[in-house]
Amino acid sequence: MQQELRRELGVWDLVLFNTAAGVGIRWLAAAAHIGSGSLFLWVSAAVLFFVPCAMAVAALSRRFPDEGGPYVWTRRAFGEWHAFFCAWCYWLNNFFYLPSLAIAGVTMAMHSMGVAEPAQFTVALAALALLWTATAANLVGLRVGKWLGNIGGTATYLAAAILVVGGIAAWIRSGAPATPLTLVPEFDAGKLNFWPQIAFAFGGLELGAVLGGEVRDPTRTLPRAVWLSGAAIAAFYIAGTVSMLALLPAGSISEVTGLAQAGAALGSPLAASALALLVAAGIAGQLNTWMGGVARLPMVLGADHYLPARFAALHPRWGSPWQALLWQAIACSACLLAMQAGESLHSGYQLLVDMMVITYFIPFIYLFLAAWRLAAQRVTAAAGLAVTVLALALSFVPPAGVASVWQFEAKLIGGAGLVLAAARWWYLRRHSGGSPSA
Repeated sequence: MQQELRRELGVWDLVLFNTAAGVGIRWLAAAAHIGSGSLFLWVSAAVLFFVPCAMAVAALSRRFPDEGGPYVWTRRAFGEWHAFFCAWCYWLNNFFYLPSLAIAGVTMAMHSMGVAEPAQFTVALAALALLWTATAANLVGLRVGKWLGNIGGTATYLAAAILVVGGIAAWIRSGAPATPLTLVPEFDAGKLNFWPQIAFAFGGLELGAVLGGEVRDPTRTLPRAVWLSGAAIAAFYIAGTVSMLALLPAGSISEVTGLAQAGAALGSPLAASALALLVAAGIAGQLNTWMGGVARLPMVLGADHYLPARFAALHPRWGSPWQALLWQAIACSACLLAMQAGESLHSGYQLLVDMMVITYFIPFIYLFLAAWRLAAQRVTAAAGLAVTVLALALSFVPPAGVASVWQFEAKLIGGAGLVLAAARWWYLRRHSGGSPSA
């Protein structure tokens, strides 16, 4: 299969790909909402999780630059079942993450354009259109699909530049930031649940490695791109949060409409409109990047016979995993519509976020253990693993305002157990006892 893949990605393509995958501009409002203490969380997550992740991905990519990334590394380190479970969790997570990203992007864009309460049907329709546009762009191959991700990565940093310039101007005008800045966080048990989301926001560097078979000179390109994009992503989150806090008091920042509030606080209709447009383009690029990157996992699982063989089929003209992309889009569309059903959208949002965090971080346990075993990274792998386990544990801490703690915990533990049971059942059903073919 890999001989048929087209190597379309160079260093700067991959830097922008990692940027689009790893930067979630919507997290700036969520971080600013909890105050300047979030700066401590950003810095600690960068040092203890993001840097170890970059080191692990760079080292493993250099040694094993194959299509599938974490799936391949886990298979080499721990065998077929663990590799399948790693890929299963990573792929399953995106059935929830991608629809939520599309909804968040559409909602933020509408708020930025002055639509205070967009109709649920309109949001769902626009989000579906965004999902299928990203799918269509990836269907015609990375030669075309990469440009939407590149545009999104560039737009994200231009949006950050507007926020930074606006924040500096506001700070100079008033002589102080709107929110007093301190690196010492205030302990709030109700906000413990936010720590895993900070670590979650730093994920994405591993996605570029999933496309290892489509990168030019991957043993050199993948590690270089990881470090270049990693530094840019960390700077983006810290500078963006400081700018938000310079523009607005933390208590007034909404997690949903915070970027629109920041645009209004810039004091320039032109800058606010540009920010709204760039935010929308950045989220569209991020969605495109994840839609295309994650589809490579069912492709390699299909080649290894853990999914039907059609998932491994490459389009005869474009060389893209077209069936994997189409089935992924159908699953994401179904989840998007389910998320928009009635009141469950609001009551189940935190549960959905926590399930995303859990299924996303399980592969990181394998990533850091593989780095420990295969790349002899002891200290950094231990630090990343400790943060991952802590993030998973804190995901089970109910946020403030939950009506029934026991019901929340039962649903979360039951959901995690169902993910494991379903993966094990499917693996045993499909496992033929032979060696992987990819």
